[in-house]
Amino acid sequence: MSVSQEIGNQKERGAALLTVLLLVAVIAILAAHGIDRLAGATKLASNARELSQAKAYLIAAESIGMRSAEQITSISPGRTINVGGWNGKERKFPVPGGIVTASLADGGNCFNINSLVMQRQELLYARPEGLAQFSRLMIMLGVMDGDAADIAESVADWIDSDMVAAPRGAEDQYYLQQENPYRTANALIVDVSELRAIKGVSDDIYVRLAPWVCALPTTDLSPININMLRPEQAILLAMLGDVPSDLTPARQFLGRRSELGYASLNDFWAQSYPASLGAGTDVQSQIKLTTRWFRADLAVEMQSALVEERALIDAARRPARLVHRQRGDAF
Repeated sequence: MSVSQEIGNQKERGAALLTVLLLVAVIAILAAHGIDRLAGATKLASNARELSQAKAYLIAAESIGMRSAEQITSISPGRTINVGGWNGKERKFPVPGGIVTASLADGGNCFNINSLVMQRQELLYARPEGLAQFSRLMIMLGVMDGDAADIAESVADWIDSDMVAAPRGAEDQYYLQQENPYRTANALIVDVSELRAIKGVSDDIYVRLAPWVCALPTTDLSPININMLRPEQAILLAMLGDVPSDLTPARQFLGRRSELGYASLNDFWAQSYPASLGAGTDVQSQIKLTTRWFRADLAVEMQSALVEERALIDAARRPARLVHRQRGDAF
């Protein structure tokens, strides 16, 4: 074999070796990419499985919450009290793969935002007493008088059935002129977060209001259970008065209440503080001795998933029923 032929063969072998090395490198890259994608898919499948399991735990926790609400109302049918300190008490339950955190609280001791209207047949109309209570609540929370009146009428316009704006309110004409136009709901509010879409409700005002308002699936004036109302919730009692007032008398009154609460509404209204509120018949009927609505705050924490839920339970039905839930989850 000549020298030139030997050199040619060496070049061919070198090119072949280089080709093989390139193929090995490409295969290694593809394999690494495939393994990475497989690991990602496995992780996603695991997360999805844990999220599904967490939601199943939530459903079980809801059932326990409904059963607990039934038991609480059955123990003392004529008056719901905080026996055993159940109201808002947080409990933790270990479960396979995670932990469930749950608390049950009186869900009616709040301002029912849907009480800004009243229902006649299928139509919703603004309710003056609801507007007045909401305005007083906002003023006692530090909202300016004028802003409180604007917001109260705007929320009522958001809910009511007509398309005619109240003097300080807003209907479709106002919202359709916004940068991102939308329309009023013309229906009961389902979740208090809807307030953020309503004229006058700034972020600051919403933060002030959120702890005190709720969206019950009824237009009834806020059903305040005087036996469950805590001193720190005195504003919900004070808002029933004719004018915004200092909260100190209301706190002191609630602080003096006996552990068993009031056995009759006559006993309650005979006390000097509630009598000084000057409440009319409609407002007096707001005060309750029993709790119908219960709020369950639930959370399930797994290794890679967290699911939280707030649920509203109607204990007036037998069996008690879940009427609303708001859920959020995260990995």
